[in-house]
Amino acid sequence: MDEEATELAVGRRAPSDAFLSELFPESLLAATDEALRTFESDVEALRDQDNEQVFEAIKHVVLVLNEINEDHDGAGYETQEREELCLYIDQTLMEHGIDVPALAARRGISRTEITDDWRDW
Repeated sequence: MDEEATELAVGRRAPSDAFLSELFPESLLAATDEALRTFESDVEALRDQDNEQVFEAIKHVVLVLNEINEDHDGAGYETQEREELCLYIDQTLMEHGIDVPALAARRGISRTEITDDWRDW
């Protein structure tokens, strides 16, 4: 996006060809980054890998992302972004030693469903 802004500023890109800043406004990016940083901190702070604590962290980040998406008229996260956010949540948990497939299995769901109870995007 910075490249697009620079190209617009110096006249190398026509305004009609600039779409990234419309699809991904700075307010969306900043709020999403903050939500994900908070999620990382929440996961890192887990005292143990208690299922309910882990799912509370997942629920919290998903609800915050729902709000961010709603603040952007429900169009903040398209299909690719939704998939990337779910993958990011999964990978963050795994990086902190949480066995996501086992966590999901204990709840009777697949690892791809760990956000489904709360996700609106």
